[in-house]
Amino acid sequence: MRRVLRGTLVTLRPATAADIPALATIRSTPEVYTRWRGGEDLTVTVAEELEDPGTRTFAIEHGSRVVGAIQWGAEDEPDYRHANIDIYLDPAVHGRGLGTDAVRALARHLIDDHGHHRLVIDPAADNTAAIRCYRKVGFRPVGIMRQYERGPDGSWHDGLLMDLLAEELEQV
Repeated sequence: MRRVLRGTLVTLRPATAADIPALATIRSTPEVYTRWRGGEDLTVTVAEELEDPGTRTFAIEHGSRVVGAIQWGAEDEPDYRHANIDIYLDPAVHGRGLGTDAVRALARHLIDDHGHHRLVIDPAADNTAAIRCYRKVGFRPVGIMRQYERGPDGSWHDGLLMDLLAEELEQV
């Protein structure tokens, strides 16, 4: 069983089927949908993501409310071993440090409990709020991935590859 992780402001617990309605509602907000998108039925999309064996998803709780999700996957090839992180938060809680706290808690878990020496995250290059959040944890820009992802309008947009080495994790 996956364990519950605690940050200063948030709790990360393994997401369950009971979280799907709340997560689908968050994913449907314009601010989140623009970045994360999904199928026509976000309930189905979220359910499929929770069942993906290559991704581990945690519900982010603040107080007793689910305010988002954070997930990770890993490259286990020994010569390239690292973990990746993705996160989304309800726009109603943006700007409160909850994203930074969630990313820091998960990063600490991946380094301390899973032995990862390197983590990566890849926000859209124009997502300044996300980039600022990740920098606070210790992630550094590595480079621009040109025309990395297709936007909702069908055009291609750049992504920013950021990484964090274990010794660079910023503590609270």
